[in-house]
Amino acid sequence: MPLTDIIQRIQDEETRVGRTPGSVKLVAVSKVQPLDRVIAVLEEGHRRFGENKVQEAASKWPDLRKKYEGVELHLIGPLQTNKARQAMELFDVIETVDRPKLAATIARLAKEMGHCPRLFVQVNTGEEDQKAGVLPADVDSFLVECRDLGLTIEGLMCIPPVDEEPSLHFALLAKIAARNGISELSMGMSSDFERAVAQGATFVRVGSAIFGERDYV
Repeated sequence: MPLTDIIQRIQDEETRVGRTPGSVKLVAVSKVQPLDRVIAVLEEGHRRFGENKVQEAASKWPDLRKKYEGVELHLIGPLQTNKARQAMELFDVIETVDRPKLAATIARLAKEMGHCPRLFVQVNTGEEDQKAGVLPADVDSFLVECRDLGLTIEGLMCIPPVDEEPSLHFALLAKIAARNGISELSMGMSSDFERAVAQGATFVRVGSAIFGERDYV
């Protein structure tokens, strides 16, 4: 099965580069996937999933969580401030904190709601205009800003440019995390997750290699 294969490849790469076994966690990216494919992976026992959009997650995960215990849901797509409350009710981890306004909104809602998901800052390591994320040069000051708001930032996340060697971006993210005392790194997707493991990823986000190609029709 594809899920078993991906898990084995993660374990093999952990061993190859001397990582502690089990130190890399798999986020199965279920965005735009038919429900039967998602259920098949749940039936195999996997419980950690990633979604890009709050609305899509809201349409399927509350019902699935009633049937399958222990689901951990990650938001890995951009978050609009007007969807922040709903996101904080749905997701266990928000990986895409990327601007002061969003951080301030999450901080306010966390006090109001009495809880807060685990938070990662998205870093635009390729400095791409069309991509969300904090620029590498601004991450340190943004993390200070988040902490001043009372937010605990557990991790950093990145999506490297498609036409560049991803390992360079993974190494950059790891360097930024290390100097800021951050231990979690979400990086690596279907085509490059083994290279992410080698560079210190603690979460890899794999979709099509587990579920098959997405049908966007």
